[in-house]
Amino acid sequence: MSNITIRNAFFEDAETLCALGIQTFRETFDEHNTAEDMEQYLATAFTKEKLEQELEEKDTVVFLAEDNGEAIGYAKVRKGKEQEGLENDRALEIHRIYVAKSHLGKRIGNALMQACLDYAKEAGYEVVWLGVWEHNARAVSFYKKYGFEKFGAHTFVLGTDEQTDWLLKKKI
Repeated sequence: MSNITIRNAFFEDAETLCALGIQTFRETFDEHNTAEDMEQYLATAFTKEKLEQELEEKDTVVFLAEDNGEAIGYAKVRKGKEQEGLENDRALEIHRIYVAKSHLGKRIGNALMQACLDYAKEAGYEVVWLGVWEHNARAVSFYKKYGFEKFGAHTFVLGTDEQTDWLLKKKI
């Protein structure tokens, strides 16, 4: 029987988040990108030092999903930077939300999303927003179920490949 918990991640969780981040990013995007672009991106985005820095950033919170103590998913929210088309200074970015492939379909993503939305409400934010790769149909469908609406797009560089992320927002 599974015992799923969602908790705040701490500085000591950086190594776990690094491994989980690489695993879930690969599971989600490996088949859609070249090995070279993936390696280049992962080498900078998911280092222990980078994740330690993120865990200490002001206005950043990381939620860690565990199944009987095993890390299976995570979400990161942050105050974020201003985005064109988002006219609200009380906006919180959902910067990352990933679940291990072995646990997809088990409502872990729902629990992580709810943790993000609950945090945003409690912290006084009025809007949550995120970027999602335009070709990630599963994620786009997930966000639409939560009432997110497209308000723009921006370029996301994965290695040397420029990709388009849709920007989605939801009033809370």
